[in-house]
Amino acid sequence: MTDRAVSVVRAGALTTVQDLGRPGHAHLGVPRAGALDAPAHRLANRLVGNPGTAATLETTLTGCALRVRTETTVAVTGAPCPVTVDGSPAPWGAPVRVPAGAVLDAGAATHGLRSYLAFAGGIDAEPVLGSRATDLLSGLGPAPLTDGTVLPLGRPQGPPAAVDAVPHPGPAAELVLPFLPGPRDTWFTDAGLRTLVTGRFRVSAASNRIGLRTEGPPLERARTGELPSEGMPLGALQVPPNGLPVLFLHDHPTTGGYPVIGVVPERHLAPAAQAAPGTPVRFVRMR
Repeated sequence: MTDRAVSVVRAGALTTVQDLGRPGHAHLGVPRAGALDAPAHRLANRLVGNPGTAATLETTLTGCALRVRTETTVAVTGAPCPVTVDGSPAPWGAPVRVPAGAVLDAGAATHGLRSYLAFAGGIDAEPVLGSRATDLLSGLGPAPLTDGTVLPLGRPQGPPAAVDAVPHPGPAAELVLPFLPGPRDTWFTDAGLRTLVTGRFRVSAASNRIGLRTEGPPLERARTGELPSEGMPLGALQVPPNGLPVLFLHDHPTTGGYPVIGVVPERHLAPAAQAAPGTPVRFVRMR
């Protein structure tokens, strides 16, 4: 095993390898996968001198800890969290030089949900269909991290960014999701459509990388039954029989039989990655 590697000391609640995903394979039934908070993923890579395509680690709520086998530069972005190197405080949102044998610990998120750890050279996992991303639905890519897992690192490609601090507004108190109506909005009554834009929803604890589930008032249907299975895009707002919208995220299934009342454009999805359970959700119809 190469010295350019990290070993997992504390895997956390759910830590996965992510890059920008594997788009273009929906016809094979393969989801896109990739970092849910792509801006945070790209920023972490930029801070350590990587291209945005390099693989990072995406943590969930409780962070993770890793021991580096060789001196390397690391950056933690996304959900703010305490960062330490061998127990000593280190900056969040800035390049950190970690000596060989030291343990980098990204702690529990102080607010938000997912943090991103970039290492100079990136996580050098074996690509599958052109991507190193973990896909929880299909099982493609590296398995979620467990204690003792060893991950190889690539060769550094550029110098770390010279920054004093990274501006970061933090996760919003309310998740606002602009959406384009359709293609199956006619499956809902006028009252159901009004409920979507006026109802008080919140993020459900049952949410995951496949979809952000909501709690709140159910949407009234104009038609019963299910559709023949049809394609589901990233950002689809699918409404299952309980009437509560589910926002499809990067590990979503590529087909489904429940009606899609609208689609949230990809550029508005990153905040959903940081919306913790209980966060208020507001759906806004785009004109």
